[in-house]
Formats: sequence, C-alpha cells, structure tokens
Amino acid sequence: MDKVVFGQYYPTDSVIHRMDPRIKLLAIILYIVTVFFLVDYVMYAAIFLFVLTITFIAKIPFKVLLRTVRTIIFLVLITSIINLFFTTGEELWVEWKFIKIYREGVEHAIKLALRLILLMLFPSLLTLTTTPMELTDALESLMSPLKLIKIPVHAIALIMSIALRMIPILMEETNKIMLAQKARGADFDTGGALKKAKAMIPVLVPLFVGAFRRADELALAMDARCYSSVAKRTKYKVMKLTVKDLVASVVCLAVFSLVFLNKYLWGFDEMILALFK
Repeated sequence: MDKVVFGQYYPTDSVIHRMDPRIKLLAIILYIVTVFFLVDYVMYAAIFLFVLTITFIAKIPFKVLLRTVRTIIFLVLITSIINLFFTTGEELWVEWKFIKIYREGVEHAIKLALRLILLMLFPSLLTLTTTPMELTDALESLMSPLKLIKIPVHAIALIMSIALRMIPILMEETNKIMLAQKARGADFDTGGALKKAKAMIPVLVPLFVGAFRRADELALAMDARCYSSVAKRTKYKVMKLTVKDLVASVVCLAVFSLVFLNKYLWGFDEMILALFK
C-alpha cells in the first residue's frame, strides 16, 4: 500500500514539471475524453506511445508509473471477465454448456482493459509532475469565471488539493498500523476473503481515528494562522503562459485530434487490413 503513486509528487528538473499546471489540467481533461473515443488498436498503441513519450520527457521511471496499474488490476480483471462472458455478437468462438464467448466479447474485454489502464496512466503523470500547491492554483485559475455566480472557487480548489495530499499520508498511516498489528500477532495474509476482511477491522478503526485527528489538527493550524477562504489573496508565484506551454498545447491537440479524425473519417485498422489483402 505504500507503493501507491497517485497523489504523490516525483521531483525532477524536466520540461513537463516546469509547464504551466493549467495546460496540464486541460490536457488531462481532453485526454480522458479522447480515450473514450478510441475505436481501434492502432489508436490505443498511439496513445500508449504518447504516454511513454511524456513519461520519458518528464524523467520519471516507467516502473513508477506502472505501479498505478497495480492498484486497479482487480477492477480491470473483473470488468474484463464480465464483458467477456456477457457480451453477445455474431461470431461464436467458444461454447461449453451455458458459457458462450463471442469474438465481439473478447474484443470488447480487451479494449475495455486497455481503456482503464490508459485512464489511470496519464492522469497519474499530473500528480507526479505537479505539486499540490500548483494544482490548487491551476484549479482556482481555471474555475475563476464561476466566481461571478458566487461559487467558492478557492475553497473547492483547496479541498481538492488537501484530498490529493492526504492520499499518500493515509497509505503510509495504513502501512504503519498494519505493521504494528502484525507485531501484536495479527494475520492479514492467510485465510479466505471473509477472514481477511474481518482482519482489516482493527486497521480501519485506528485509521479513521487518525484521519479525523489529522483533519482537526490541520483545521486548528489554519485557524491559528488566521486563514480565510473568502479573503482576497495574492500569489507568491504568478502563473504565466510561455512559448513552451503553447507548443505543448499544440502537440496535445494534434495527437488528440488524430483520434477523432480516425474515428469519424479514416479507420486505421481497416486501412491496415486492406493493405494485407
């Protein structure tokens, strides 16, 4: 559990780290939308290559990024198996008693697994290359038009920043509690699923108590420093768009536009099949 990557910052002196966080946030939103428009394996490979390139430029070891996949591997397996056995189609591949597996089901399961993995990889790069403070400033800047209708933009951005920061802290706290329980004779590794779930109860209780204690201490610390979310605050670092940010925006738009063009105009899979015929 201490290997959870999402929410952690990986400091390196790279171009991606120095990019404007607003551009990175917008790229993440556009990326998530784009992933749902992937229709063929060529585009899946292109987007995966794009993520690998960004990871290399950011100087982040790829094994660090792959840890994010390990956290959702159970979800990927369950959803893929459900789609494999419950998706019907025209071409039947396997039939055994009541089990029927269609070509469309296999293809749908593979694409769903790839989509879930891609949805986890690129957003994790956001927290790996952007500090919580930068994320807060970027969210507040992007949502600033909502201030016109009296929405507390700064408070929302602060809540999201604290939540991201608390993820690795709670994971570290969970690991410490489990080690302490193991030292007292607790067993988390043997038995069935029900026994393992019951064994986690002594961990969850102190974890929730510790989380509420940390939240209370944070609130007291902010109050002692006269923090106010409605006050007009100045910025120590003022975000400004540079030429590198604009170039990165154009590259992201070009890559994501390729996916939409492929879906509605081209169809790379059919073109490749036609070449081999």
